Amino acid sequence: MRGNNLLVVAGVVVALCWNQGPGAVAGDKTMDNLETTIVKLTKPRLKGEMSVEETLGRRRSVRNFSAQALSLAEVSQLLWAAQGVTNEMGHRTAPSAGATFPLACYLAAGAVEGLAPGLYLYRPAGHELERMLAGDKRGALAHAALNQHFIAEAPAVVVIAADFQRTTRRYGDRGRHYVFMEAGHAGQNVHLQCESLGLGTVCIGAFNERVVQKILEMAEEPLYLMPVGRKGTTR
Repeated sequence: MRGNNLLVVAGVVVALCWNQGPGAVAGDKTMDNLETTIVKLTKPRLKGEMSVEETLGRRRSVRNFSAQALSLAEVSQLLWAAQGVTNEMGHRTAPSAGATFPLACYLAAGAVEGLAPGLYLYRPAGHELERMLAGDKRGALAHAALNQHFIAEAPAVVVIAADFQRTTRRYGDRGRHYVFMEAGHAGQNVHLQCESLGLGTVCIGAFNERVVQKILEMAEEPLYLMPVGRKGTTR
């Protein structure tokens, strides 16, 4: 009889969990941000109005942003510049040691047309975004970066992170050097693409890695925070 009672209780618990859905067992997460949302990005442009030489000459670190939102096409172009696929063989815009591709590019969106505020992972193969978390993360990222307030003021923040093991499995400890080199390539690509689009950014390395990982609930190690937006007036 006791065994039958246990079965009944177990059945009730299962039924309650089923009715509540996946958000019911996720602590402070809501069902909304647990659902997978894929956002297809616009096809990247392969020709622009500004030459490589001009972008190199104009590249500057920008820490003052206007409040104007970014378009989804601008976000698409920036993420493609960082890690986009450039041919049918899977080559990307930034060189990678042994094609190990250790980098992961995230977008912390706050004011991007067509995107709800949240954290998105860029998927190079499909040129698409996958929503990982709901909610605006820019303020928390600014706090984790020694209260550099302009990070929260930019419409979006590109976060370049790395899974070092993807490269060190092949090259041993030397692979860590290669990962940092690759992150530098991707960061410069974003810088130059910003200039060609009339946008601004800056590579932020002064932040608490563990706090950023916790905020974004990411397994990879964050290397760059790159706030992106239209250039504001000089203060």
